[in-house]
Amino acid sequence: MKTIHNLLAQLLLFMLLGLLFSCDSFVEVDLPKSQLTAEAVFEDYNTANAAMTNIYSTVRDKGILCGAPLGISNQLGNYADELVTIENPAKQGYTFYHNSLLPSSTYVSGYWNAAYNQIYAANNIIQGSQASKNLTLQQKNQLIGQSLFIRALMHFYLANIFGDIPYVAQTDYKMNSTLSRTSIKDVYKAVILDLQNAIPLLSPDYLSEERTLPNAAAAQALLARVFLYDGAYPQASNAASAVLNQTSLYGLESSTNVFLIHSKETIWQLQSELEGQNTADGSYFIFTSVPPPSLSLNNNLVASFAPADLRRVNWIKAVSKGAATYYHAFKYHEKNFTPASKEYAVVFRTAELYLIRAEARAMQGDLIGAKEDLNKIRNRSGLGNTQAAGRQEILDAVLTERRWEYFSEYGHRFFDLKRFGKLDAVLSTVKPGWDTADRLFPLPQAELAVNPNLRPQNPGY
Repeated sequence: MKTIHNLLAQLLLFMLLGLLFSCDSFVEVDLPKSQLTAEAVFEDYNTANAAMTNIYSTVRDKGILCGAPLGISNQLGNYADELVTIENPAKQGYTFYHNSLLPSSTYVSGYWNAAYNQIYAANNIIQGSQASKNLTLQQKNQLIGQSLFIRALMHFYLANIFGDIPYVAQTDYKMNSTLSRTSIKDVYKAVILDLQNAIPLLSPDYLSEERTLPNAAAAQALLARVFLYDGAYPQASNAASAVLNQTSLYGLESSTNVFLIHSKETIWQLQSELEGQNTADGSYFIFTSVPPPSLSLNNNLVASFAPADLRRVNWIKAVSKGAATYYHAFKYHEKNFTPASKEYAVVFRTAELYLIRAEARAMQGDLIGAKEDLNKIRNRSGLGNTQAAGRQEILDAVLTERRWEYFSEYGHRFFDLKRFGKLDAVLSTVKPGWDTADRLFPLPQAELAVNPNLRPQNPGY
């Protein structure tokens, strides 16, 4: 069922909220002329739900989590050591691959602006739902819970890409235009609170058969990740377990089934716009002739897999011509439309929670439990149990396993190297343009110009 693509709801949304989500920058949001229209939207569930649907559509199509080539699955793969681009210097992928981003980069400003517009839209739904006189309590809870999840998700990525950032929890356009930056630690605190508030509001079941609307487990999965990044290891382990213990809903699939629409491993995925459409990542990453049109997998990544690793067998494909061989990510198998959609963009899946819990357990000294979780992923991939012994060896094994499990997915490799304190040690040896300041993106030049409270610019830019 295309539950998030109701054409009537989208038409109503277009007519009633066109001005609401059209700004290019969150500092430019200006609502006074459309306040009455916005209030009317939340007096009817269909239009309120259409506003929520619009957020998922923009997450899928614009900014940080959108499909390749614009999103971070591609560009942070270029930025780290997963992908190799053959684009010329005039292309944005070149600047990511050579770690030569500028504050004027349209991709950098695109990530910033899209995320803050999505946050603003989520805040508007929270405010509008709370004030509504016609929505039922269940409808309000559903809309507010989903909006808190989106707000938390976008702030999490912004903080890990840009460092200290404004945390935005209101729709006052004047206040938003002068906000100062909040420390990453405090952003995490706010994100954790948002997710803890969202979980009891969200249903434990899915409102869509294909898991395209986040439920309580999706918020728990993100909470587990944020706790891990924040160094709250007991809480990270417990949040991961809260999802993993729901064995009737979630489990590990074979490597050939992980990314199919009805995979039991999926916790939350972004639905394609049209029936028969598959993922932008599959469309972009897959190539059928050499040299590839834009990029290929880094040969060092490909060579790091054991030949028997089923991820190497099923998630990587070689394309050759003569003596030349290139490799592309093949997690998503569909490059083109099919009679019915087979794959959606998976944002959260069960494997990550095993790896989160393995890392959190190792950090707490539970080495047996850490190895048990690590072996779940290895065994699913056709590998034997890990031979790692001791806390540091197990943590190193977790980092390696995450490299194999999450290549070309939403920048996990870059964020993992940063969290483990290994960005410089790893990337300086394989990326000639790498500098320690590259651990953060520059703040968009245009944002600094209109809001001096965002200064100073990140170091190195």
